[in-house]
Amino acid sequence: MMASPQKIRAGLTHAGIAAALFAAMVMSIAAPQAHAQGARSPALAPPAGDPVAGLADALSAACRQDHAAFATHLTAENAAAFRALPEPQQTALLKRFILLDDPGRPLLSTLAGGNSEVRCEAAGLVADMHLGAAEVRENLAFVTAQIGQPGEEPRSVRIGFVREGGQWKLLSVGLLLLDLPAMVQQWQEADLQNSENETIAALAKIAEALVKYQQAFGKLPEALDELGPPAEDGASPEHAGLLASASSGGYTFRYVIVPSTTAGDESDRDKAAGFALAATPVEYGKAGRRSFYLDSNGTLRGDDKHGALATSADPQIAVPPR
Repeated sequence: MMASPQKIRAGLTHAGIAAALFAAMVMSIAAPQAHAQGARSPALAPPAGDPVAGLADALSAACRQDHAAFATHLTAENAAAFRALPEPQQTALLKRFILLDDPGRPLLSTLAGGNSEVRCEAAGLVADMHLGAAEVRENLAFVTAQIGQPGEEPRSVRIGFVREGGQWKLLSVGLLLLDLPAMVQQWQEADLQNSENETIAALAKIAEALVKYQQAFGKLPEALDELGPPAEDGASPEHAGLLASASSGGYTFRYVIVPSTTAGDESDRDKAAGFALAATPVEYGKAGRRSFYLDSNGTLRGDDKHGALATSADPQIAVPPR
């Protein structure tokens, strides 16, 4: 009897790497909580040349999840990279910037001493940001934002600006320099890795389902579709109910039966037959780069095949167990 393919596991699941990178941008900010709301006036457009007002407007745009308005507060290079991001990634960035998930209503007020406060009210939650006076040093400026709530020690983050085209543009948040082109490349690489890991996990699930099918029906299915949901009258060889779906986003799966060479009648050979699974990216370089090959002994192989099929001759891939 063939070895169980359960020894192949993906180990890694899609973790939202981009979200972790976004969170790093605001690593010195504490997540605000819901608290009592006071009367505020709507946020206004900033006067030219004022870093504090520019920051207030950028935070207001992030609160509204207004992608176009937020991009105007980025340097030209960062703005171009931001606009090139898919809309869900743009929204994810703004969520992490304001630390609220839903689009909100920004309110601006002036505190005692002349400092500004931006409040974002969204889905019953409130984020308050108290903005200190700007420290201007030639073409650089820094504004300290205090984040807190009544009864708690406020936390602060120092936000940097650079003068570009006569306007103050966001340069850094805390200790992190805003370099969206480099970040975008990291996010894309992370997305590719996540897609490949998900495909490896999908191959392992398909292999497990094939072993169970063979044990239940004394043979392997003619096609992967036969592993799918059962019919109304229950499981059958045509609808085994062992797998919800034999798909994994941007990858195409192929399956072949490897006939047994052992002695015996047809029934014995069916029970001893093996199989091979292959997965290739539908669009090379977008969903993934590597192609994969998994046999019924649980050995996973693969390599960057530029979209071609992986085979039993490709290097073995060691995947840690889940």
